Amino acid sequence: MNSRFSIGSLKFKNRIMTASGTFGYGLKFKDKMDIAKIGAIITKGLSLKPKEGNPMPRIAETTAGMLNSIGLQNVGVDAFGKNMLPKLIKTGAMVIANFFGDSEGEYVETAKKLDAMDGLHALEMNVSCPNVKKGGIQFGTDPEVLEKLTARVKAVTQKPLIVKLSPNVADIKQFARAVENGGADAISAINTLIGMAIDIKTKKPKLHRVTGGLSGPAIKPVALRMVYECARTVKIPIIGIGGIASVEDVVEFLIAGASAVQIGTMNFVEPAISQRLVSELETYCKENDIEDVSELVGAIEI
Repeated sequence: MNSRFSIGSLKFKNRIMTASGTFGYGLKFKDKMDIAKIGAIITKGLSLKPKEGNPMPRIAETTAGMLNSIGLQNVGVDAFGKNMLPKLIKTGAMVIANFFGDSEGEYVETAKKLDAMDGLHALEMNVSCPNVKKGGIQFGTDPEVLEKLTARVKAVTQKPLIVKLSPNVADIKQFARAVENGGADAISAINTLIGMAIDIKTKKPKLHRVTGGLSGPAIKPVALRMVYECARTVKIPIIGIGGIASVEDVVEFLIAGASAVQIGTMNFVEPAISQRLVSELETYCKENDIEDVSELVGAIEI
């Protein structure tokens, strides 16, 4: 059974990845599973300079999911390249660096640094960040700004560029078009939905910053719909994200049009789930006489 697929010139051994922010930098999971056996690991978001993140509390459980307001805490792109990437390379894993910035200049400079790192396979750009020149609006909520940003970043890297779309928009299709027009090699969808939770005893929000990103099985129907819409809008590959907890979920995303998937919140529940799903997807295909996983991609019948 063939599970391989490509993004640009980069070939992946299978279609199961880990989602940024749920797998750290990958190194803490190498004792739980063989991280070289999955399609790729995506690092937590990297910025030009180290970032401390938000004050506690910044995680809260919800029905069928969780809220997080970590605040993109990370060691910074230079420390990652010096201290972590060499160890990841030794594992044989496919490594994709998620990154972000508070301005176009920061995005471009961070992408340049990542592009220069030997052994790093691709970049995933998080656009759910404030654009300081546009009064705090997120890059991912203005199609014109997003297309321009994508083009500027793509111009400074030879590595495949994946853009991770925000779901907190009225029509995700126009953002998928903007990314494709900007030259991105693939789209990952979706990032977290904005939500909140309140402690009814204290009457205070459960998160210090009041709102946070909702993830987990609760958001799967929304994510599935948005992947379907993106896949019918653009020609570049879509990587589906959002509430995936079983091989049945994986297959649904593939049928909706995703070429691959990322496993997120369930990494906290079952650290080795991504490796298990690689095996279970192979079993599913064998049991259903599917010789190539590509037969499932976009196979939805309307």
